[in-house]
Amino acid sequence: MTPRNILSNHLATRANSLDFYALGMLLPNPDTILRAQGKSITTYRDMQVDALVGSCVTRRKASVQALDFGLDRGQASSRHGKAVQAMLDALPLTTIIEQMQDAVLYGYQPMEVIWGQSGGLFVPLDVQAKPPEWFCFDTNNMLRFKSRASPLFGEEDPGKKYLLPRQSPTYQNPYGFAALSMCYWPLLFKKGGLKFWLAFTEKFGSAFSVGKLPRSATDAERAALLDSLEALIQDGVATIPDDGSIELVEMAGKSASADLYAQLVAHCSSEIAIALLGQNQTTQASANKASATAGLEVTKDLRDADARIIAASINQLIKWVCELNFGSVATPVFSFWDQKEQDELQAARDKSNHDAGARFTNAYWMRGYGYQEGDLQPEPVAAPAVIASAARQSTDPKPAAPAFAEPSTPANTPDEPDALDALVDAELAQWQPAMEPMVDPIRKLLADAAERGQTAAELLARLPELLTQLEADPLADSLTRAAFTARLAADAGMANE
Repeated sequence: MTPRNILSNHLATRANSLDFYALGMLLPNPDTILRAQGKSITTYRDMQVDALVGSCVTRRKASVQALDFGLDRGQASSRHGKAVQAMLDALPLTTIIEQMQDAVLYGYQPMEVIWGQSGGLFVPLDVQAKPPEWFCFDTNNMLRFKSRASPLFGEEDPGKKYLLPRQSPTYQNPYGFAALSMCYWPLLFKKGGLKFWLAFTEKFGSAFSVGKLPRSATDAERAALLDSLEALIQDGVATIPDDGSIELVEMAGKSASADLYAQLVAHCSSEIAIALLGQNQTTQASANKASATAGLEVTKDLRDADARIIAASINQLIKWVCELNFGSVATPVFSFWDQKEQDELQAARDKSNHDAGARFTNAYWMRGYGYQEGDLQPEPVAAPAVIASAARQSTDPKPAAPAFAEPSTPANTPDEPDALDALVDAELAQWQPAMEPMVDPIRKLLADAAERGQTAAELLARLPELLTQLEADPLADSLTRAAFTARLAADAGMANE
């Protein structure tokens, strides 16, 4: 059985590896471009001067900055959530987010946290980005600051001092992956192509002037003619001997050669756009709407990945604040989201559920779509058929007497009711006073449920308690008399027949 101390320790480390050699305790940046060229991250910073690289970087940053962001309290207490929110509100969060985005460009971006007292708590007063080339990693993948006091081995991070957003860090490469490393060679070839393209255009873009002199011409005459040709190129006029001539020669068939430079520059520009944006459709004039739309879908993945890197660093800062002030507690969570996408997704889901038969309350619409009190009409309160019928009868100014059977009076009888019919009508007319004591509590219950926004299920749950409070004796007596009178009337009608 393997001992537990073996299982809990690292075995595959740089110290035990055969192919790892390092001077001292610092780990050099394994970036292939910087290592091959013997350069620092300043090389990547200078690349952003190029119009295409700079615009792609700006666009990638803007895609993240356009997202909504905020704090979700989650399992944290209200007090802790308010303290963290106040800390974030006091920081220049927009600037911090923009600076953290450089981690994608250079692979890593150290952010120094300046702590201080505020509101009785020990919180960050500022978070500033520092040049990545000032920092390095040791063989244990720990960040170190190369200071004047320790230029060779660097100063160790004292803890909770540096936030470190990184893109795709690994054990082999703690510096992370620099997106600008993919643009180095395309940008270099693009600049070279433009240089040769300009030289080609200057050389073959205009017609050649050819001067002709007799063989007996002297060197002085040839030099004079050459000066005249130069004046012809610049000024458009020249003087030559009467026995000489000048001919302008067009360079035919060179357009295909010029297209080679254009294709090279376009290809390099396309590679740069793909490296930074994930697509090149929206940077090329030949792209159509369909391809550009498809290209934008790719950039959303990169945008969301960049946002997760920043959110992870800010959540690390929130964790430090809670640990220093409240101990080991649940912390709020900072996140980014695209509100427009979420609204469209929720609207499509709600429509699908509504078409399937689901019905939502006003509370759901207010919570899900941000409606305010009074924006929505009051919800109709569903009730059982008997209660609804009783409520309608109680509100009818002239309630119609219920009919329990077909009229027993023959069709050829006069319209005037007889004595028995009058007796039945009199008994039925007494229902209204008997129903009032029962309908009034039910009507009040319906009105109260409507004000509270209760559902039909909640209303039905309150009915059993209400039914025990109703006065049913007057109604029962009235029904008994009406039933007796109706039977008497029926018996009398049968006797008459």
